[in-house]
Amino acid sequence: MAQKILLVEDEALISDLYAYQLKAAGYDVKTAGDGLTGLKMLEEGKFELLLLDIMLPGMNGLEMLREYKTKHPNENLLVLMLTNLGQDAVIKEGFSLGAAGYLIKASYTPEQVVKEIQNAFAGHQAGAAAPAATPAPAAADKPAA
Repeated sequence: MAQKILLVEDEALISDLYAYQLKAAGYDVKTAGDGLTGLKMLEEGKFELLLLDIMLPGMNGLEMLREYKTKHPNENLLVLMLTNLGQDAVIKEGFSLGAAGYLIKASYTPEQVVKEIQNAFAGHQAGAAAPAATPAPAAADKPAA
């Protein structure tokens, strides 16, 4: 059975592009265009991974993640932040809320994002203590794709 991913991204073109790549890689992907819808879908469905943008209309990604973690503190949900925000305070907050990785959109092609997700799943299943995905400081050093 395919692993289920919830992609929360407000830019339709970007959302469609990532959803297409993830489905082509064999994942079951659902999408939400804002934080409130994403939170509702997350609470109603069973997902193995949350791929979360930060800049969202209404409720931003960090607020959404904080709300979900408050209601479900023992949930073992794998979370990767996928955003263009690279400020240290935002990155630290994402990790403090339980994100396993932080990917800067401009630094990764959709294919590379799929590879990071595969690595994150592999590390998560193996019980790896370190984040499987590349944190933002390393990602910011990569050339823009």
